[in-house]
Amino acid sequence: MPTPVFLTYDQAALDYQYDNQAKVPNWAEVRKQLTAGSEAARAAFTCRLDERYGAHPRQVLDVFIPEGPGPHPVHLFIHGGYWQRNDKSGSSYVARSLVPAGYLTVVTNYGLIPDVSMGTLVEHCRAALAWVFQHAAALGGDPAQITLSGHSAGGHLVALLMATDWAARGLPADVIKAGCSISGIYDLEPVRLSSQNAGMQLSPAEAARNSPALLPAPHGARLLLAVGALEGPEFHRQAEALEAAWNRQHQICTVLDVAGQDHFSMAAQVGAPASALSQALLAHIRPT
Repeated sequence: MPTPVFLTYDQAALDYQYDNQAKVPNWAEVRKQLTAGSEAARAAFTCRLDERYGAHPRQVLDVFIPEGPGPHPVHLFIHGGYWQRNDKSGSSYVARSLVPAGYLTVVTNYGLIPDVSMGTLVEHCRAALAWVFQHAAALGGDPAQITLSGHSAGGHLVALLMATDWAARGLPADVIKAGCSISGIYDLEPVRLSSQNAGMQLSPAEAARNSPALLPAPHGARLLLAVGALEGPEFHRQAEALEAAWNRQHQICTVLDVAGQDHFSMAAQVGAPASALSQALLAHIRPT
């Protein structure tokens, strides 16, 4: 009988749990739809592309600016790709829901593994958030109303940014008002033990340092943990485990199970203004 390597999963079963493409046969078709939606968003909205927030070639971000006078609430979106692939240009589609709702929308890149380590990748995202805070007013945004969302690896990074001690970095402790982690991973240990780690080479210590479920919960900020009903059991367990861990400290997390959606269609939902996920996201991040 195969030996379990994590919980009750043997190696093959664990690899399958974290192989989203294997679970969603039409994933490439969805990616094409997202690319088309992203091109449409860049054509439809006023935008400033490739704003630089750091020295690394991938430390650039795109800003989508709503019509009308500001200051507008600000929303930062972080793309997914198992921390190893994809680009902000494929995630411009999120502006289709956020900009018409009045949000100054920022979509960021960050260095990818193996070019950078997981720790450096996380620091890139923190630097992007700091840049957004520092430049929001000049772009017509309100630096006192910054919220976040991200899909897959981006969902993990949203939770890490929310767990960051921003006061120690010279920003307001409550710089992030709310976040939405979509189809995220919050404990990296099972990923480290799976076939996904072949390209990442995460050590046990590195996985632990960058696992939101093992970090202190943030004070005040609200986190929506959205997961598709058709995603694998591990993605549901991940969201529920973070909800339990952080809510033991502060009641800030809510899990949202989105009916009929898989790992890739969850991303498409963010760019569809009438979708259940977009409506839930907008309700969650609305300034209070």
